[in-house]
Amino acid sequence: MAVNREDVREIIEAIGGKENVNAATHCVTRLRLALEDESKVDKEKLDQIDLVKGSFAANNQFQVVIGQGTVNEAFKIFEEETGKGGGSKEEVKKAAAVKMNPIQRFIKMLGDIFIPILPAIVTAGLLLGINNLLTAEGLFWEEESFITVFPGIEGLASMINFIAVAPFIFLPVLIGWSAMKVFGGNPLLGIALGLALCHPDLASQYGLFDQEAGELAEIPTWNVFGLEVEQLNYQGQVLPVLVATWFLAKVEAFLNQRVPDMFKLLLVAPISLLVVGILTFIIVGPITLWLSGIISDSIVLLFDTAGILGGAVYGLFYAPLVITGLHHMFLAVDLQLIGTTGATFLWPILAISNIAQGSAAFGAWFIYRRHNKKKEEGLALTSGISGWLGVTEPAMFGVNLPLKYPFIAAILTTSVVGAIFGANVLTATSIGVGGVPGIISITQEFWGLFLIGMIVAIVVPFALTLIFSRFAKAQTKDMVDVD
Repeated sequence: MAVNREDVREIIEAIGGKENVNAATHCVTRLRLALEDESKVDKEKLDQIDLVKGSFAANNQFQVVIGQGTVNEAFKIFEEETGKGGGSKEEVKKAAAVKMNPIQRFIKMLGDIFIPILPAIVTAGLLLGINNLLTAEGLFWEEESFITVFPGIEGLASMINFIAVAPFIFLPVLIGWSAMKVFGGNPLLGIALGLALCHPDLASQYGLFDQEAGELAEIPTWNVFGLEVEQLNYQGQVLPVLVATWFLAKVEAFLNQRVPDMFKLLLVAPISLLVVGILTFIIVGPITLWLSGIISDSIVLLFDTAGILGGAVYGLFYAPLVITGLHHMFLAVDLQLIGTTGATFLWPILAISNIAQGSAAFGAWFIYRRHNKKKEEGLALTSGISGWLGVTEPAMFGVNLPLKYPFIAAILTTSVVGAIFGANVLTATSIGVGGVPGIISITQEFWGLFLIGMIVAIVVPFALTLIFSRFAKAQTKDMVDVD
């Protein structure tokens, strides 16, 4: 649709004028703004503009939902009118980071590291799900799998599996690349360090247990001046490479400041990689692996001994954490759990949260439709579909949070389903697309239970939203005129 320049001018006026904009960019659906003072935003006026489908503040960025495709044209006009556009997402993030406290900066750092590698992880999760469908016995035929009935595709299934597991096996390589970009170092050095930690000649952590002997296999060692250093592979691990790349970036920066330009190519990268690589195998790796084990064991212990409580609490607070941006740290925890134990308890609850937020938005759509609120109706419908497919921001920030009661309906449902999942120690073997497609990433033995949880997450938030709307007349009068 064509964008009316006057609508963009009204947006600028509603956010406090062009003088209130420090930096601006856009993503697929939203204007992303770093504002001088968010208190100057007239949100009520902003949300009444026809072009705007919702707005919210998160991580010291103010975001205005415009819509896919339309946002590109809107941003061009915004840039012309304010002279503040043209910035990259990184520039906007840096402008927003100035106002963050240390905890917010730490969470932002985790998000900046893991979000860029998420497409590879999600793709791998989807492919693993497809492989599960092809190899699961009893799913389509009694005591037989797809590949036993059609043996001609066994090789294809094996190829899919090889492609799917690669990002998880070589996770340190992906993290090394992304972390070095965030820490200000050379990303290629991060890749090299990640590759060294995943070298196939190192002893695999997944093969340390000798099945025949019934005990741990002997780990080969290096002798470094009398010190025995284990030749251990860090495939699938998160914390070791994360800490190691931080040291690598610091060492590289230290040398870059002191080595003459004519010798930098010969000295900086080799010395940095050698020093940090050796220190990682000797000190950083063993310590962070021990810490990783404590984190993983603690979460496993929680779900083994008090799964109902763990699932209920995580289900209740996951969506509120999305508002603050703190949810990004759980991506690292999910990946660490998968790397250490082979499965995660947390991601299935995330998938249910996505579905519940989408279903609550559908409840709001029904209310808006009944009261002939065309603009709100269209936003609620599209954001509900988006939530079911794993993208909840439009539903949460554009529909559920402004009305409040759909958001409450969604998190209460997620908490109950999370408690059920926790009680049964339901897990996922990979991280895929959240929402309804997430079922293919669930451990096969739990597919039936997850399907029940999905049905609950589809039906209950919708119903609760309609019920809660009857008690929210005063709050929602101006928005939906609830009778």
